[in-house]
Amino acid sequence: MKKEKKLPRISLCVLGLIILSSVFAGVLAPYSMEEMNPAAINLAPSAAHIFGTDSMGRDLFTMVLYGGRASIYIGLLSACISTAVAVVYGTVSGLAGERLDDLLMRFSELIMSVPSILLVIFLQAMWGKASYTSLSVIIGLTGWMNISKIVRSEVRQIRNSDYVLAARTMEGGFWYILRRHLLPNFVSSIMFMVVTNIGQAMITESTLSFLGLGLPLTTVSWGSLLSMSQEVLLTNCWWIIIIPGLVLITTLVCITEIGEYIRKKNNRLYSNL
Repeated sequence: MKKEKKLPRISLCVLGLIILSSVFAGVLAPYSMEEMNPAAINLAPSAAHIFGTDSMGRDLFTMVLYGGRASIYIGLLSACISTAVAVVYGTVSGLAGERLDDLLMRFSELIMSVPSILLVIFLQAMWGKASYTSLSVIIGLTGWMNISKIVRSEVRQIRNSDYVLAARTMEGGFWYILRRHLLPNFVSSIMFMVVTNIGQAMITESTLSFLGLGLPLTTVSWGSLLSMSQEVLLTNCWWIIIIPGLVLITTLVCITEIGEYIRKKNNRLYSNL
């Protein structure tokens, strides 16, 4: 028998520590976000600046703490938006007739055929100036397709169950049936993809910032810190990109580990049925 995957306690602890550090950045940060010290430009990690400083004399440890707020906020909000859209879209498709179901699925596959980064760039250009909320909404609206397919498959399996048919016979509304009968049955099936979408949203935000299409320069995120890589190549200040990159990679690895655990646990539950 395959060895049962244990709860990723280390990943949970590390991820919790990163989130708490970002939430309480105002307490933990040794310097102010706006503080620039001309005498401390491009300093390597030391006792005074444990992560070093950048080309404007800002403390990198402070920027990483505050940058985590932006990246984690975008990841969580975009995952919530994509999940909400996927649940409604997939449920409508699963309850609909064959023609409407086929039309909805072809539409989602059409969107999936376009690289998501191009959709994000196009929608952000239409939106205008980038912000936490605009990036979260746009990333969420372009990342719901895979979850909707799972929701649709689960709904089609249980839509003819006695309790669902009884609710429809008694003229139960769409939202009532979704909330009381459908959602409890497929929520465990999509949880691992919801967790994965958080990490994917953070990657997308970092990619946009790296390309210069993300948050404004006055707004700090892990992605905007990574966008200073060209500056690093010219000044040989490796800590400016290596340290934020390691923090981002560590966060993504922890999220991936947790999502993988949820997926395998869900598969075991289905195999035991």
